[in-house]
Amino acid sequence: MTTSTQGNASKRKGAPPAVLVLEDGRVFRGRAYGAVGETFGEAVFSTGMTGYQETLTDPSYDRQIVVATAPQIGNTGWNEEDDESSRIWVSGYVVRDPARVPSNWRATRSLDDALVDQGVVGISGIDTRALTRHLRERGSMRSGIFSGEAIATDAELVARVQAQPHMKGASLYEEVATKEAYVVPAVGEKKFTVAAIDLGIKGMTPYRMAERGIEVHVLPATATEDDIYAIAPDGVFFSNGPGDPATADGPVALMTAVLKRRTPLFGICFGNQILGRALGFGTYKLKYGHRGINQPVQDRTTGKVEVTAHNHGFAVDAPLDQVTETPFGRVEVSHVCLNDNVVEGLQLLDQPGFSVQYHPEAAAGPHDAAYLFDRFTSLMSTVPMEGQRA
Repeated sequence: MTTSTQGNASKRKGAPPAVLVLEDGRVFRGRAYGAVGETFGEAVFSTGMTGYQETLTDPSYDRQIVVATAPQIGNTGWNEEDDESSRIWVSGYVVRDPARVPSNWRATRSLDDALVDQGVVGISGIDTRALTRHLRERGSMRSGIFSGEAIATDAELVARVQAQPHMKGASLYEEVATKEAYVVPAVGEKKFTVAAIDLGIKGMTPYRMAERGIEVHVLPATATEDDIYAIAPDGVFFSNGPGDPATADGPVALMTAVLKRRTPLFGICFGNQILGRALGFGTYKLKYGHRGINQPVQDRTTGKVEVTAHNHGFAVDAPLDQVTETPFGRVEVSHVCLNDNVVEGLQLLDQPGFSVQYHPEAAAGPHDAAYLFDRFTSLMSTVPMEGQRA
């Protein structure tokens, strides 16, 4: 992403013109929102009607320009409590009708102010429904937002967008992960110790584990097998994150080492894709991905349908209708998206481990999948001290 900031103009009457340019030549014209300048990223849409602060600060959105399908954004402003990381990660933000005045007792400033403060270039006043339909038909694609002095001819801007790198083949998880290990202490009595590999982790995720008596050691994406087992974990967790899982050879090798030790294992989102690769499955890029907090998923182990939070543009290529033999025993697809039959979870049948493609921490999002953290603690309870095996 490249961004040049020229100040906040969207609050003033007559905000500067802005254009959103897609790599296929489609151009949408609106007004600057947030910082003024230019930015590039993959254009994707999110169907959540709320939770924009959690979305914008989710590291999984690195190098993406997010289109909000909800028509009005910014009503509740911005607060100091709901960030999922230390900064906004989206490359750009596209909204139809930004709130003129935020109204919420927790708000400390407007969404517009937060975007300006962090140099995030956005656009408002465009037909986001038409844009979403375009992306559904053509697929997520490279894009750019240009405002103020960054605007040039349409042909020049399309050429600049087309010169940007594709998301397929992008290795981004190390960009967003912590550089130093840190600990999230258990709430109340400590029952377990978990090593969490940060591939783009959201802040609520280790907290959900801490609520269950788990002391969480969050480790960098570059952590080694020795780093993990130095803390004698009862379980290992692999987080969400951005980019193409086909580039993540390091995390796959680390996951393989954990599988060999038969340590209780839980992965979400990018972690699900890493587990898929470690088991021998392939991954592929979805046409336009799943993003939002209202995606229907069926837990095939119980038959229950959950409303879930998603943010992924890649998926695991595993058979839905059969148990698969892998180097680590039998594996089955445990969860599936009811919209398109995409693999949404994997279950190890011969050793303790599972993963899901979505985000069960409910930040933002429904609480239907909170049981997955309980399932993880149950695994650790039934395999005591397995993680310390040499």
